Amino acid sequence: MHFNINHILINHGFKVQPLNDTIYLNLYEAIKNAILSQTLDSKIKLPPSRVLSKDLNISRSTVLKAYDLLVLEKYVTSVTGSGYFINSIKDIKHQKHLPAPVERTKYPKLSKKGLAFKKNVVYIKNNQDKGIAFRPGLPPLDIFPTQLWKNLSNDYWKNVKYSLLSYSNAIGLECLRNNISNYLKIYRGINCNSDQIVITTGSLHSLSLIGEALIDENDKIIIENPTYPLAYNLFKGLKAKIITSKIDSEGIIINTLKAKKPKIIYTTPSNQYPTGVKMSYNRRVELLQWASNNNTFIIEDDYDHEFSNWGNPVSSIFSLDGQDQTIYLGTFNKLLHPSIRIGYMIVPYYLLDTILSIYQHTSRFVSPSLQRTLSSFIEKDYLNKHLRKVIDVSCERKKVFLGAFLENFEKTITLDDENTGLHIIGRLHQDYDDVKLSAYLKKKNIIVHPYSKYFIKGTNENGIVMGYCSVNNKIIKETISKMKTEFNNFVLDS
Repeated sequence: MHFNINHILINHGFKVQPLNDTIYLNLYEAIKNAILSQTLDSKIKLPPSRVLSKDLNISRSTVLKAYDLLVLEKYVTSVTGSGYFINSIKDIKHQKHLPAPVERTKYPKLSKKGLAFKKNVVYIKNNQDKGIAFRPGLPPLDIFPTQLWKNLSNDYWKNVKYSLLSYSNAIGLECLRNNISNYLKIYRGINCNSDQIVITTGSLHSLSLIGEALIDENDKIIIENPTYPLAYNLFKGLKAKIITSKIDSEGIIINTLKAKKPKIIYTTPSNQYPTGVKMSYNRRVELLQWASNNNTFIIEDDYDHEFSNWGNPVSSIFSLDGQDQTIYLGTFNKLLHPSIRIGYMIVPYYLLDTILSIYQHTSRFVSPSLQRTLSSFIEKDYLNKHLRKVIDVSCERKKVFLGAFLENFEKTITLDDENTGLHIIGRLHQDYDDVKLSAYLKKKNIIVHPYSKYFIKGTNENGIVMGYCSVNNKIIKETISKMKTEFNNFVLDS
C-alpha cells in the first residue's frame, strides 16, 4: 500500500519551491533521508509516480528521475507492473555516514604551466549565464537552421552502422575533409589535399596540437600585439619565449622583427585580432620570404574569413606559399555557432604524422556524428545558403548597432567601425578603467571585453570590444539603451 507522504518529505528537506532543473535531486534527498531515518521503511510502498507528481504539483518525469536515482543507489527496488518498494535498512549499503567535510588549506603546487595559464592575460571567460549581448565572436545565433541540422543528424543515426561507433581516426572523416577541401577552393581560393586537413574542435585546439609538436622551453615565438589572449596564454604555458610584433595599417611590420629563427610566427592576417587590420598582399609575400630566410613556420589563423573577406578578399598566405611553411587554421564555430566545436587546419606533410600522434594521445577525435552531419550540411549546399543569409543579417545588424550606439554614446565612446569581422572596438574618451567597466556591465548582463587585455606588453589602450550580431535588432537597441544607463551609473561611481 501507499499513502500521502507529502508531510514526511517536507520534514526531511523537500521544498516545492522554487521549481528548477534540480528539483528531482531535492526529492531524491528527501526520500533517502526519510528511509535512512526509518520514517519510511520496507513495509511502505512509494506512491506511483503519477500520484506523487500530482500531490507535489511537479512533473511526473521529475518524480521518475528521483525514483531512478533511489533504485540506482539501492534504496528502492522497482518491480515491473507493481511499483517501487523501499528496501530493508539492512540491505542498504549506503547507511554509513560520510565524515563531515573539512576545509582543506594545503594542496600540491601548481605546475609552471598551470601558473602561466592562471596569471597571464585572459579575460575571455564563460559568460553563458549572463546572456550573449554583446559578447564578441558570435554570429547571428537566432537564424541557425536548427531543424535542418536536426534532420541531418537524425539521418545519420537512422543509418549508422555499429562499426562506426568504435574509435575514429584523429585526422577526421574522409567525407568531411573532402567537402572542406572543396569549400576552401570556392570561398578562399585554397588548393590543398584532403589528407592534409585535420579536423579539430576549433582554432585553440589546433594551436595546442601545433604547440605540442613544435615548442620546447624557451623556443622563440612571434605574436602580434595586440593579439588573441588565449593563444598567448597557450604558448606561454608551453614556456615559449614570446616576442611581440607591432602592426600598422598593412599588418605585421616585417622590418621590425628582430628575432633570429623563431619556431613560429602567429598571425591573423585576414582580420587582425582584435584591431581588424587586413594584411596587404605585399606584406604577405614579404612575410613568406622572411619566414623562409629564418626557417620559421607561419600559423595563419583565418578565424572569421567569411565575414572579414566577403566583399574584398585577399589571397591567403597559405595559397601564396610555395615552400610548405604555412599552417592554415579555420573554424566553423564562428560561422555556424560556437557549440558545434568543429574546426580544421591544413598541415604541412612534415608535421602531419607528429600532430596526429599527439592528437591520438590526447583528445583522440571529434565526434563522428557531428562530422558526418556537417559534411552533409556542406555537401547538400546548406552551408552556402546559410552563409549568404548570415552575411546579409550581420550587415543589417551592424548598421542598426552603429546607429543606436552613435545616438547614445557619441560624446563618450568612439567606434572603430572599419572592422569587418564579428566585433567592434569602442574607444573610451576619458581614461576610465576598461577592466572595471567590463566587470560592471557584466553584472548587468551586458557582455563586453576590455580592450586593454588584448595587449601583451607596451602601451595598453583603453576601450571595449563588442559583438554586434548575435541578437536581433530589437534586443540590440534595448541593450544599448540599457548600456547607456549603466555606463552613466559607472561614471558616477568612478
